[in-house]
Amino acid sequence: MTPRARVDPARLAAYDVLKAVRVDDAYTNLVLPHVLREHGLSGRDAAFVTELASGTLRGQGTYDAVIDSCLDRPRLEAKVRDALRLGVHQLLGMRVPDHAAISTTVDLVRARVGQGPAGLTNAVLRKVSRHDLAGWVRRLAPDPTTDPVGYAALAHSHPRWVVEELTRAVGPDEVDALLTADNEPPRVVLVARPGRVDRDELPGTPTPLSPYGVVLESGDPGAVPAVADGRAGVQDEGSQLVAVALARAGVEGDRPERWLDLCAGPGGKSALLAGLAAGVGAGLVAAERQQHRSRLVRRNLAGADGVLGVVTADGTVPPWSPGTFDRVLVDAPCSGLGALRRRPEARWRRSATDVTDLVPLQEALLGSALDSVRPGGVVLYATCSPVLAETRGVVEAVLARRTDVRLEDARDLLPGIAGCDGPLAGTVQLWPHRHRTDAMFLALLRREM
Repeated sequence: MTPRARVDPARLAAYDVLKAVRVDDAYTNLVLPHVLREHGLSGRDAAFVTELASGTLRGQGTYDAVIDSCLDRPRLEAKVRDALRLGVHQLLGMRVPDHAAISTTVDLVRARVGQGPAGLTNAVLRKVSRHDLAGWVRRLAPDPTTDPVGYAALAHSHPRWVVEELTRAVGPDEVDALLTADNEPPRVVLVARPGRVDRDELPGTPTPLSPYGVVLESGDPGAVPAVADGRAGVQDEGSQLVAVALARAGVEGDRPERWLDLCAGPGGKSALLAGLAAGVGAGLVAAERQQHRSRLVRRNLAGADGVLGVVTADGTVPPWSPGTFDRVLVDAPCSGLGALRRRPEARWRRSATDVTDLVPLQEALLGSALDSVRPGGVVLYATCSPVLAETRGVVEAVLARRTDVRLEDARDLLPGIAGCDGPLAGTVQLWPHRHRTDAMFLALLRREM
């Protein structure tokens, strides 16, 4: 009887993350903390698991091409492919010695799948180890002069349609830099929620663009006391700037302002907006269509000043009267192609059809937001996507249907940020490779008096 292999706990945890992503449609950033607790891992082991799982998912397209080129038979059991992807990432994307990457992956397959595929795993990984990543790209990728999109898709591990959309958005001269940035592990950024904690009370380096953020250089953000009790949160600097921009926009009138976050779930931006609203005597209503996400919003807003209420409602058919609010944020559901650093599985789940399906919803939400704001008030439309159909296309379509709205210059709200001109005059587009943020798009629209 073959002795049961002893599997390294960190690699076993990474395998469990990949399985949850594949089988349960889990999100890596959400399932990771649960898996780490389940395996009792922290510190350097937790960091290793995070890089192994997230890096494997980012590189999945390239790694699958390498694996397939080393197989005699095209069919491969999904559980074995998960393990092989982990092994290939260690060989080609991490500083793990070849013998350790191969032997631990073979042990993992033997323990989780069975003895039969262990020999195949060993043979494939030994073939993979004959070349480095650049060597495999040279062997497998199309000629960049005749098929630059195909080359970039394999070299940077992005679906071809995503490369095409990002090229249209950023231009061919910068797309390689953007795709490279998509594959870099994101910084952990904390946000100090105004009125509840000052930024200088948080550990880390102040963010250069947001006045409320710090970059946490190491450690578990959940272990920071202010994060644990909700006075601070984990939030990308680009998302912080969305809330900052809405708060800085000028509106006319002297009544106490009412702000609305129309698509509030899970509530990170709402928590920052509530603090900013309270600081100027305003109040925030947070609306979210899905019940379970409304609960997350309530949790994020617990204990915050400036909250008028959390409403479970469809933003396209809102329960409030037209002209109720002074400022409205539409952080619209989108393809999420601006957050591929933090959501490594998203590039493999989305399709071009998803964008086509999302655009009518985005237009409807923006139209509803403009109906919800009073004359003289402002709406900030934001997406975590640079795809032109979701940014310029949505704003132009809504403006073409209305005579009571004008587009204003959102760049004036975020002074000092270089290279942030959006695809429509006056809009803002942030980029991972330029600003080290998610690729957030912002457009400021004002209801005419």
